Amino acid sequence: QRFCFLFPESPLVIGPPYMWSSPPDSARARCLESMLASSVKKASAKNSTNGADLVLSEDYEPSEDEEFMNDRQLAYFKRALKKWKQEIIDESKETLAHLQDGPIQEADLNDRASSETDWGLELRTRDRQRKLTSKIDAALRRIEDGEYGYCQVTGEPISLDRLKARPIATMTVEAQEAHERNEKISRDQ
Repeated sequence: QRFCFLFPESPLVIGPPYMWSSPPDSARARCLESMLASSVKKASAKNSTNGADLVLSEDYEPSEDEEFMNDRQLAYFKRALKKWKQEIIDESKETLAHLQDGPIQEADLNDRASSETDWGLELRTRDRQRKLTSKIDAALRRIEDGEYGYCQVTGEPISLDRLKARPIATMTVEAQEAHERNEKISRDQ
């Protein structure tokens, strides 16, 4: 018995692989392939570059000495976000090609279970990355709107070190910590 469910917010949730009796080649797996192909096409279309972008040298690194979120810094983060998104799209295309290679043909049940587990992990990773691309798109929109780099809660600048480490950050470290504390308190009640 195979557990494969489709939800609007998460296209694929796979139950424990040891419960699968056959490789994921059902109608639902074909549906997943079609949804993955569709999202790759949409992401590729959205990823086209704007010709008016500021050209930066490859070794440019934003510093605290510059005016915060000047054109060079914005171009740096825009380039980093687009590169990150393209890497995710390329990995998704590889996964799609792997899915289209056909069902798993392992003769031994243990080998087959291992392959299906690997396949399930790969699909879950791609699903998390699909969600990440929407956060990257939101960050690119904030750059276009002039809101990038500023905390959505306090309005204060987010440190450059934090943005370099997590370019999709929407809150300062302090605001994020307060948010997580409030979430924990809400969960515990």
